[in-house]
Order: sequence, then structure tokens, then C-alpha cells
Amino acid sequence: MERKINSKRIWILFGIVLAICLIFGLVLIEIQIVHGQSYSELATKGATRSQIIQAVRGEITDRYGRPLVQNKVGYNITLDRAYLAKGEENEIILRLLELLTAAGDPWIDKLPITDTEPFAFREGQESQVAKLKDFLNVGSYTGVDDVMSWLVERYHLEEYTPLQQRQLAGIRYEMERQGFSITTPYTLAADVAVSTVIQIKERSYELSGVMVVESTIREYVAGDIAPHLVGQIGPIYAEEYAELKNKGYAMNDIIGKSGIEEAFESQLRGQNGKRTITLNSNGEVIDASVTEPPVPGHSIMLTIDIDLQRVAQDSLEQEILWLQANGEEGEGKEATAGSVVAIDCKTGEILAMASYPTYNLATYNQDYNDLLANPDNPLFNRALQGTYAPGSIFKPLVGTAGLQEGLITPSFTYTCNHVYTYYEDYQPKCLGWHPNFTVMDALRVSCNIFFYDLGRRLGIDTLVDYARQFGLGESTGVELPEATGHMSSPAYSESLGEIWNPGDVLQTSIGQGKSLFTPLQLATYTATLANGGVRMKSHLVKSIKSYSLDETVEEIEPEVVVDMGLSETAVSAIRDGMIRASGQNGYSGTSGAYFGRYPISVASKTGTPETTGYPNGTYICYAPADDPEIAVAVVIENGYHGYWGAAVAKAIFDEYFFGKTNDQLPTATDTLLP
Repeated sequence: MERKINSKRIWILFGIVLAICLIFGLVLIEIQIVHGQSYSELATKGATRSQIIQAVRGEITDRYGRPLVQNKVGYNITLDRAYLAKGEENEIILRLLELLTAAGDPWIDKLPITDTEPFAFREGQESQVAKLKDFLNVGSYTGVDDVMSWLVERYHLEEYTPLQQRQLAGIRYEMERQGFSITTPYTLAADVAVSTVIQIKERSYELSGVMVVESTIREYVAGDIAPHLVGQIGPIYAEEYAELKNKGYAMNDIIGKSGIEEAFESQLRGQNGKRTITLNSNGEVIDASVTEPPVPGHSIMLTIDIDLQRVAQDSLEQEILWLQANGEEGEGKEATAGSVVAIDCKTGEILAMASYPTYNLATYNQDYNDLLANPDNPLFNRALQGTYAPGSIFKPLVGTAGLQEGLITPSFTYTCNHVYTYYEDYQPKCLGWHPNFTVMDALRVSCNIFFYDLGRRLGIDTLVDYARQFGLGESTGVELPEATGHMSSPAYSESLGEIWNPGDVLQTSIGQGKSLFTPLQLATYTATLANGGVRMKSHLVKSIKSYSLDETVEEIEPEVVVDMGLSETAVSAIRDGMIRASGQNGYSGTSGAYFGRYPISVASKTGTPETTGYPNGTYICYAPADDPEIAVAVVIENGYHGYWGAAVAKAIFDEYFFGKTNDQLPTATDTLLP
């Protein structure tokens, strides 16, 4: 009986085993035969990943398509968090810095602390120092030694020398600000030499996490040409990313930081693409395909002419250096800086715009700390951000208003007796005596008392209105950030908590008082005088092009901002007075030494506005006077005499009128990446 039961159990167990085998067999058949190919592919592939393909940034050219900024292929050195051993970051970075130093390749370091002991906060970097202290969450009065101690503790630098601590702190701080992580590598050095790349690859065993990345790099064909206009690009910082993330930026993208690079970021940046990479089970790449091709950015064609811009920059620099070497004490020797702007009268296109001192975009990163420490502030765009009292170059406006409002005629005369005695308690003087002078003669010799009296009769409200229409103290509409300045007026004095006195209109009438305008506004004003009261919108961009420049995306058309409706009588009389001021038509004028024998008629005016220190020199002119094409405004800080600016203007006119003929105009060069 027991043997039968055991036999039955054996058969049951056998049946169970058989059933299990059948099930496994069916599963194996399904895996190997029914779904064998798909499972085999999955086993082989392992995983897929997506990579961003950086779009090529659009380029920036002059009005003829000649490149100011273009792209080239180069090598960047990056740190990759995924492969950078934790706890060994400092040692690896020091090895890399040693290699870069020996090769002469600079690295990025924007820590606002000097490189060597005794450490100090860098001059001119107050805002960067404030950001550093906020980052460390220390008080605004924290000294540099305490800040260094915080950095040493934060990045575990105790075992290193002070120099090594400073080097490491500069890099680690920048890494953290840029959100260094597994998904966001950090670019430590850009556009390094090929020999450096070879050394890094040869020493890769001791430089884990250090990557050589082939990248599209900004190349500044003429880095010293119009750097304030072109601007810089740079990395996205953590504090910027929250806003930029919603615009489709990745943390390690490069964006425009200033100038045209920033103002036209949306046009220049292009659209990133995507690449899908397939890996096998061993982590080896077995397939890579572009799923979304990148779209290159648009190129920006500026209104400036490289040749004219070069002349503007060089002549401004040469004049200031000449004054420093040859000027009299208190009469120009102290000149340190200045600006010049040239505008196409008919279109409002800015043909040249220069600030001095200046810098070179090609060496900007290497020169960064020295540029910030320079007391003359070469990074400051004086043409757009500097504001200056106009001085006597304001007098053509007053004369225009007097003629237009019917207070004077071209034949009206006024006698200047050296002292203006209208007010008993305020009697300003002129530099000379001028009997029976017309408005044309008053402009020629720059008689103060003629314009004191005319300005008083016009009244401050009328002067403010004419200044507004001429674009003084008003936005010009240029594409870059600009100061608006302000016109001297009762309202402005009240905003300062000061009392406006009746005599203040006298100083306002000769370009003194509290009037402050930018060089671009002065050039716009001059072009409006030349145009007979038609003010054009000043602009720096001629067109937006496809990346390769073969298609026009948008053409910037000339735009009339204001038509003052000036009478031909007013326009002609002021033009005649400004021609006389140039020393032409047989007259002796304030800039006759430069334009008295010039083959083209020039209308001009000098100014010597007083400041808290030495007087500045201001100068405006346009030519040809009878059919104006180009208007120029020059400001020389501490220049004393306005006519020093005439030398700069003459150099610009020489290039514009005689430097090249129409059949010698340059054409676009094929320098773009394919």
C-alpha cells in the first residue's frame, strides 16, 4: 500500500517537473524565436543618451560685410564632474595649471583679488567684490584676509601655499558660480594651443576629468576695432540661469554680455540641435545620429566702416597723446580720454564711434584685471555713456531758435561790450568786444554776450523745447544702452533740490549750466542741423543677415524722428555762420587752421565747456556744408580748446572723402565657417 502511494507521488512530482520544463521551454521559444531579434538588439545596445549640438553663433561684420567677429574651430579645456575624482579636484587642477603656465596658455580667473601677496581687492572691481561677499554670505565690511580664509575653508585649501590657494580659489569660485555639475562641465581655458592639447592627452592618466573639447570659438579679426560696440560673450552664471532657462538655454551655454553681442543675442545665438547616441552593454558607442540639426544664428551687419572706424580711433588717440606731450599746463596737457562719433546725415547710420582709452577684444580675458584697475576706465563706452557739457557748440541751436521764432533775422546786429549788464547782481563777461555782429559773426567768433541776450529773450522753456527736438537730453534710439543726459532747466534744478535763478538761462544759452549730453547726442544734433531740422534715428545695425550673408533677414530702414519745419532762412544763416567758424570763404574762424583751405566746404563750431577740473574740448562739424553727407562730434576730456577736436574730424573727413572712391569700396570676404 505504501509502495503504491510513493509511486503516485513520484508520478505527480514528475508531472510538475514536466510542466515546469514545458513552461520554461515555451518562454525560451518566445524569447529566442518570437522576440529573439528585438531582445538581441536591446542586449547589444544597452542604452541611449541625448547630446546637445551647439548652434554656430552668427557673426558680426561692418557695412561692407568685412568681418569684425567670426568663428573658428579651436580647443577648449574643460573639467567634467563625472570623471573628476571627488577629493582630488585641487590636485588635478594644480597639475593642469602647471601645464598651462609652462605652455603660456592663460586660464579664466575673475576672482576680484590680486594674484600675489599681500592680497588685496582689485581696484575698479567694487561690484565684483560685493558679489563675492554675497556669495560667501559675509558682511560688506569683511576684509580681504577674511574673505581668503572663507575661500580656503570652503574649498579645503589649507595644505597649499598662499599662491596655490589664490589660484585654486579663483577657479573653484568660478566653477561654483557657473553651476559646475555632472550635467554642466566647466571651461577652464579657451582656444589653447595644439601643443597644449597634445600634452594634456599624453598626461591624461594624471588628469582625470580634464577634457579637450573641439569647439567653435569667437575669433576677433580686428579685436581693437570698435570693441565697445561689438561687446563680449561669456558663460551663464547661476544667478542668471533661472531666467535664461525658460528661454531654452543650457547652464553651459555662452551668451552675449555686452554690446551688439548682448543686444542681438536672440538673433546671434541660433538654435541648438540634438544628437542621439546609442551605447552597448559595455558602454561603447555603436550608433550616433542627429535627430535635430542645429540652426546657425543670424549674422549682424553694422553701419560702421572698418576703415573709417580705424581712422577715428587712431586720430582720437594720437590727438590726446599729442596734447599730453605738447600741450600747455592747464590748456590740454591734462587730456586723458575722449570720444568721437561720425553719422551719415541722410540715414542716421553711425559710420564710426570711438572711445579712448580703449581695449582689444582678442586679449580681453588676459587683460581683464588690468582694464578694471585702469583709472581712465578703458571699458567705459564714452560715446554712449559719457555725458558732457556742450559749451559753445550749443550756440547754433540758440541761433536757430532765435531765427525760427522771429526774434532775430540774418541782418540783425548786436554789440558786445565785453560785459553783459542786463542783471544788476549777475554780469558775466565775454572774451572780447564785438560791435554790430550778426548771428553769423557771433558764431564765427563764439561771442558769449550775443547768445546770453538771445537766450534770455527766448526763455528757458523755448530752449528746452528746441533741445528736445534736436535730440539733446533725449534717447537717440540706438540699439545699445545709452545715457540720456539732461538739459539744464528749472525742473532739473528742482529735482536736485536747487533754486533756479533768472541768470541761469544765460549759462544755459552758451552750453554751460547743468546741461550734459552724450557724444552720440551731439553728433545727432549736428546731423539735424545739417539736415535743416530733420532728425533721423541714429542706429548701429544696417541689416540682419543669414549666417552666410547671402540672404537679408531684415533691412533697417532710415527713420525720421522729428521734422522741426525750420525755415530756409534760419538753416542758411546758421550754416553760413558755421562755415565762417571753419575759416572758409575768406573769414578767420576758430578752426581755420584745419579747414580754412580745405577743398570741401565744412560747417563747424568749437566749444570749451568749463567743468569742476580742467575745461573739456568739444567740436562739431558737417560736410559738405551745401549738401551734407557726414556729421562729426568730438569730445576731449580736459582738452581745453575745442579746436583740438578739429584735427580728429579732419582725419575722418580725409578718409571719408578721399580715402577711397566708389569703385574701390570693399566687398564682403568669404571668411565664414561652412
